Amino acid sequence: MSGFAHDVLVVGSGAGGAMAAYELTRQGHKVLMLEAGRNYDPRTETPMFRPNSAAPLMGASTPDKDFGFYDSTVDGGWQVPDEPYTTAEGSEFLWWRSRMLGGRTNHWGRYSLRFSEHDFKGKSRDGLGADWPFDYDDIAPWYDKTEALIGVCGTNTGLDDMPPSSDGVLQPPPVPRVPELLIAAAAKKHGITAVPMHRAVLTRPLDERAPCFWATPCGHGCSIGAAFQTTTSLLPMAQATGNLRIVTDAMVKTVATDDQGKVTGVVYVDKKTGTEREQGAKVVVLAASACETARILLNSKSHSHPDGLANSSGQVGRNLMDSTGAGLSALVPALMNRPRYNEDGHTANHLFIPWWGHEAHANGELDFPRGYHFELGGRFSEPGAHVSGNLQGYGTALKRQVRAHYGAYVSFSLRGEMLPNEHCYMDIDPSVTDKWGIPVPRFHWKWSQHELRQVAHGLKTAKAILETMGATVDELPTPEEAIKKGGEIIHEVGTTRMGDSSRDSVTNQWGQTWDCPNLFVMDGGVFASSPHKNCTLTIMTLAMRNSAWLADQLKARRL
Repeated sequence: MSGFAHDVLVVGSGAGGAMAAYELTRQGHKVLMLEAGRNYDPRTETPMFRPNSAAPLMGASTPDKDFGFYDSTVDGGWQVPDEPYTTAEGSEFLWWRSRMLGGRTNHWGRYSLRFSEHDFKGKSRDGLGADWPFDYDDIAPWYDKTEALIGVCGTNTGLDDMPPSSDGVLQPPPVPRVPELLIAAAAKKHGITAVPMHRAVLTRPLDERAPCFWATPCGHGCSIGAAFQTTTSLLPMAQATGNLRIVTDAMVKTVATDDQGKVTGVVYVDKKTGTEREQGAKVVVLAASACETARILLNSKSHSHPDGLANSSGQVGRNLMDSTGAGLSALVPALMNRPRYNEDGHTANHLFIPWWGHEAHANGELDFPRGYHFELGGRFSEPGAHVSGNLQGYGTALKRQVRAHYGAYVSFSLRGEMLPNEHCYMDIDPSVTDKWGIPVPRFHWKWSQHELRQVAHGLKTAKAILETMGATVDELPTPEEAIKKGGEIIHEVGTTRMGDSSRDSVTNQWGQTWDCPNLFVMDGGVFASSPHKNCTLTIMTLAMRNSAWLADQLKARRL
């Protein structure tokens, strides 16, 4: 790395790290980025046009390819070779790691929903969890900037759960599909509204990126840049300034400090050679993902920081949250045997159902404190390895049933808010290390009654809408049976949460750690709560806002 004098060292190349690099380099600061995974070029490695029929097992999920053979996560997953993690007795938790340049942005769902005033100030309403140390109005202009930069399609709905974007920010959404229109009509009879989902998928050209042409699954990755990922946008933009250098296969072990406890850089392992290296920096930004960043901090013990770096509050690793998840699907007779046509769209739902219960919460009409939304499924999609339904017979009769059922199933995927609880946290396993000798995280997890009651409400609501559509729905599972495992939605946040005081939070509102002024966190770990909305848009928005603040501090020589 000789010959590149940097101001800031950024750990991680996903949503937070790439946005931090983009904003800092744009403002003239030199940035060195360390990425634990391998290099990845979506323009040459993306299997956009390869059909399931050409893949082993018709492209089905396998233990080493959790989201199917063509999923763009090339080396990561729930389990990563040489990188174990553990769970405490009685706990179930899944930790997803991408281990590639661009991180999870290469394969995420691209759902891009703004948090609202309800989401930032939940504790002020119901006394639970923690408020964020700023108001919605403080971040609204930064949401505009982020949406315009990455390219988000959708509409301003006027609903209280969906704050509006400024005029001209959102790109037009794709038209709804027939199954989605049927769901919307049925939901309306229950006083529930379905609206266009906001997604980071281009429907109009933007800078060097082409609009989506509705042909291939977003999960394969997107070589034309229509489906947002940092490898086709923020990282090339930052590199074009001449101010960014990226080092891949660089597994950060600890943050280095001097005898006075001041951050001086990081210690990392070159995974290709197994060599341990130390890299100095004026400012360190951790954006390695919530649990990876917490692991680095907890492992960074010293005389000045005996409980781990930036952990005088004892909150590093605490407040671990994920979105709740549950699902319900059914065969809708009205959709059977309909004429075949291309219904791909941008692969994910064009319509969804945002949370409609803020007034009910305020009136004390619900037995759970926070909301959820429904992501909707149902379309003519590329056939895979599995055939749904209660099919009988064989030969011509069986084929007739399969054809009749094709495109006739609809699904409701619940994604809800989780409140932090004392049983959900991560610490460092006292005896297990990874291939490079780095102590690994140990996860503790337990859903509370808040989440279980929320899921019960969601299942009953989905059942009611499905039955209104004419579907037959079997007896519902219990919430305990239906709810996904911790971490399974891949929205883990909160392990280094921000706040107003160093007593009960790890960073201030700018992601600056209370204990170390030249150490910042810019991933989902800083979230003070875990709203039901997907977290990536807010990770990027915070990273842009906080990096702009950091850039000003550097220019003023305050750091």
